[in-house]
Amino acid sequence: MRVERSAGTVIFRLADHQILYLLLHYDLGHWDFPKGKIEKGESTEQTIRREVREETGITAIDFVPGFKETVNYIFQQKGDLIRKWVVYLLGQTSQPEVKLSFEHQGSAWLPFEEALERITFKNTREVLHAADKYLKLRGHAA
Repeated sequence: MRVERSAGTVIFRLADHQILYLLLHYDLGHWDFPKGKIEKGESTEQTIRREVREETGITAIDFVPGFKETVNYIFQQKGDLIRKWVVYLLGQTSQPEVKLSFEHQGSAWLPFEEALERITFKNTREVLHAADKYLKLRGHAA
């Protein structure tokens, strides 16, 4: 089984004293956070910055120290089974405008409950739960 390693971010911004999370609507139909394969020589943060810039046009990201969640899953691609590991960091931006790449058909800035409903996969919802709890413990908007 082939193994892939990716990095992504639970990216958020504050608007009207609430936390809004960015979700992307991928061409395959699912809603998820920005993420992508870690290229040779890249750190997790470098991968995230590159992927977020490529997928959304957002260039200003401040990582929230101390948050790191990892998920793994198996999927099939062209008849091959692939185990994918994705490390998620928590990133804050002040850039609300999203310029989508060809990989996506939509995006949305959503408050926690709406984001939770929109996210397609259970493991991604668990990452959002962890991120929201972490932010609230750190005193961000409710």
